[in-house]
Amino acid sequence: MGLGVVLLAPDGERREHSALAPGHGCNNESELHALCLAIELAVAAGARRLILRGDSDLAVRYVTGVDSTAVARLLPLIARARVGLARFDDARLLWLPRHRNADADRLSRQALGLAAGVTPKPARRRRR
Repeated sequence: MGLGVVLLAPDGERREHSALAPGHGCNNESELHALCLAIELAVAAGARRLILRGDSDLAVRYVTGVDSTAVARLLPLIARARVGLARFDDARLLWLPRHRNADADRLSRQALGLAAGVTPKPARRRRR
């Protein structure tokens, strides 16, 4: 799971982070891992206020409590994100369309060794 995070400070300083998440998982797990990484990096940078924009509507809805899930693998990540957000004086989590999040997408692909904008083809299943 490739993670891409871009931090923008109020003074315009920009930091890009590309990393691999531990283990394997689905796109929803990857999105939640990236959200948690962004929160942790902002805490480490000393931020007191955070506006986090992500292109995973599911992650935004689950972490903000607008929606819920019973998927056991996602629950610890959702809880981790909520605990992290509580560390800020003010924190907002907003959804934005994927096409407006190209830098984070590029960084997540970079972590996987993929070229920007190239979607890997799914494995072909043999017919029986």
